[in-house]
This record gives sequence, C-alpha cells and structure tokens, in this order.
Amino acid sequence: MKPKRKHKKSIFRRLNDWLHLWLGLISGTVVFIVSITGCFYAFQQEIKDSYESWRFVEPKQASFVPPSRLLDTAEIYMPGKKPTGLTYSNKEGAAAIGFSGMENGERTFSVVFLNPYTAEFIKKQQTIGSGKFDFFRFIIDGHRALWLPYKIGRPIVGACTLIFVFLLVSGLIMWWPKKWNKTNFNKSFKIKWKAKFKRVNYDLHNVLGFYSLLLALVIAITGLVWSYKWVANSIYFITSGGEIRPIHEHPHSNVAMAKLIPNDSISALDKAWYKVMVQEPNVQGMYMTPEPRDEDDPIEIVAYQNHKSFYNKNEYFFDRYTLKPLRNKGDRFKEADFADQLSSMNYDIHIGAVLGFSGKILAFFISLISASLPITGFLVWWNKKKK
Repeated sequence: MKPKRKHKKSIFRRLNDWLHLWLGLISGTVVFIVSITGCFYAFQQEIKDSYESWRFVEPKQASFVPPSRLLDTAEIYMPGKKPTGLTYSNKEGAAAIGFSGMENGERTFSVVFLNPYTAEFIKKQQTIGSGKFDFFRFIIDGHRALWLPYKIGRPIVGACTLIFVFLLVSGLIMWWPKKWNKTNFNKSFKIKWKAKFKRVNYDLHNVLGFYSLLLALVIAITGLVWSYKWVANSIYFITSGGEIRPIHEHPHSNVAMAKLIPNDSISALDKAWYKVMVQEPNVQGMYMTPEPRDEDDPIEIVAYQNHKSFYNKNEYFFDRYTLKPLRNKGDRFKEADFADQLSSMNYDIHIGAVLGFSGKILAFFISLISASLPITGFLVWWNKKKK
C-alpha cells in the first residue's frame, strides 16, 4: 500500500494556487484585450494632436469670443441640429461644438472646430455614425466592451477586471517566498535572462507581476469604479471616513422666474461665461452645455485648471433665469474634501494623466505588463502540463 503523498503547501495555499490558475485561464483573453487597448488609449490625446492639425490655432494676445458667436457659426454647418457640448481649449487650441444624436437607430456624434478668437470655421468632423473607421473609437469600444454590444460587453469586462484584482492579490501570495534567503531573493526580484525559455517566461510572469502589482491594482480599481457602483460607493465611504457617496446632482434654477425675465440681446450663457472668465483669467479649458435639457437645469460651466487633465476643475452654476450663482458640494477641486477630490481624479489616475506625460508613460508600461501576464501565465501552466 502506497503511503499518502504529503502536501508541502497548506490547504489555503493550494486553494489560492488553484483559483489563480483557473480564474486566470478564464479571464485571460479579456484581461489581455482590456490591457492592450489601455496602452493605446493612454496616449489618445497626444496621438490625435500629432496628425489632427485642425485642433490648433495660432495663439493671440486677444480674448476669446463668447459662446453665442461660436454657436452661430456651428449652426451654419449643422443646420437643424442641437449642440450638446461646447469646449474651449487653451490659447493654442481650437474651440469645439459637439452634436450628439440618433439617426436610423444609430448613435451619431459630430464636432465643428472653430477659431476661438474669431469664430471662423476650421473643420467639421463626424466621429460616430459616419461609416468611416475611427481608430480610437475602435480602441475604446474594445477596452470597455470587447467590441460587443455595450449591454453585453461591459458586464464581462467588469467581471474579468474584478477577477484580475483577485489574481493580483493571489499572485502576491504565490510569489511570497517561504524563506528570505539569497536564492529566493534572486528568484523573486530578478529575471534570469540567460536561462532557458521556460525559466525566463516564469520570471517574466513572477517578477514583473510583483513589480507592477500596486499600480496595476490602482488602474484596475479605478476602472471598476465605472463598472460597479458599490466599488465607487465603498471607496468614497472609506476615504471620507464613513460618509455616504452623494448622488451626482446639480443645483436647480428657479422656474418661477422664467416668465419674469425680460428679453436681452446678450444671452444668459454669454453673461455666465463672462462672469466665469473674470474669475478664471488663466483657465486652461472650459466645457459647457449650450442648451439645458430641463427647465430647472442651471447653466453649468466647468473651468479646467490644467491642460490635458480633468481632475483639477472648478464648476460654476448659475440660475438660467436670474444668473444667480449657485453652489454644489465639491464644485471647487481645491476646496473639496479628499473623497470628492479622489472621485474627480479617478479618470486621470486611470490613464496616468494625474502625473502628467510621465504618468501616462508609466500607465502604458503597467498596462503592457498586465497584458503580458495572461500570456506568460498560460505558458507556465502549459509547460507544466506537458511534463
């Protein structure tokens, strides 16, 4: 009678290893797609800027024209369409009017680029629904939904990202040496490039997985914020010291004043814009909705303090009928609580922009390593299986 084989690992370690293997095999393809598309998307703005010359204008020592001038020009090129967004860039950037809608059951989105100093037309671009291939639309559709319908693809991406977070933690448990001697130290922290392929592949999975662990967790968790409300709520609860995450709401205009306001040659949006410009002389970008959807919606103008990042922003609200300034919790980044600041930073943390261009480079390499882990992990399993 053969003696029973003694397991060197505890039940916990064996269960951890088993889950790491099979959950990794199940989610590997999705993790690879999400990670590799994330590599491209991190530099979306920089890549577009390199070949879309119409996004830039010659800077001038002059003021921008008000929103109404831009909207009047855009209407000529989009007759009968309602603008859904208006963006000012910095002194070197073109202004942009966005038009989002539906045609024949298909979502469409067009942008009219204008000179912010003169309101002169530069270019009209249709990025969705044009029938033309848009590389970054392709990338973001893969990143968010695996090129499937969003109702199907997004839950799959969310579930596999959640699995990836578990894999990072379980991978750390597998990586952790039983004894911290010189041999295990080298095996855990160094890649033995001169070894055979199997060993190099193992080291690429084991060592790179450890080095990228913390930042990969940050990127994954910031992605989960969009997949699961409970993740966003939990982060807010922890970082605020136990507060409930507020529902994103805005102040409301006083509808009772709608019929009491006399007509004026200067639009309410222009007046609000002028007020913001006085308070934001060095603003690096602005976004506003030209036409409030509901009758009690306020005029909202978002002023970005940094170029090519979105977290450091001041939101201004005005009653659309009286132009009375309105405030909202967390509407000024520097005045907001830490939890609200962190919530505003989520997108920029996710793509690395919170640290500027160097942060994007870092996010690129972390995403690249994350994309490699399912491949090297599969090869580790396959090589053991063949023995």
